[in-house]
Amino acid sequence: MPSPRQASGQMAEDRALAYLQQRGLKLIERNFRCKAGEIDLILAEPASNLLVFVEVRQRNSQRYGGAAASVTRSKQAKLIIAAQIFLLRYAALPACRFDVIAIEDDAIEWIKQAFEA
Repeated sequence: MPSPRQASGQMAEDRALAYLQQRGLKLIERNFRCKAGEIDLILAEPASNLLVFVEVRQRNSQRYGGAAASVTRSKQAKLIIAAQIFLLRYAALPACRFDVIAIEDDAIEWIKQAFEA
């Protein structure tokens, strides 16, 4: 049985996935886990031939900088290492991008190319 926090995070990921799929992205993998950490969503963006690694963050207020600000440099480093591990399955590396979906109340903000590896 997931905790209330886990259930809330799952619902945020569901919203983010639906939002991105409505914009043409195709799900490759969800909740990729490795020793380095977890990548919430990995999608393909067919229009630009990109592999997109997505971190989903949800916050109820802007008190501590909001959802987007919670993707710290430390978190970015973990996501980059996890992405490198995920990419080991590819013989030829695809073009990649790191995006953030920031959810605050009912608003969804899609930050493309939120950071670089």
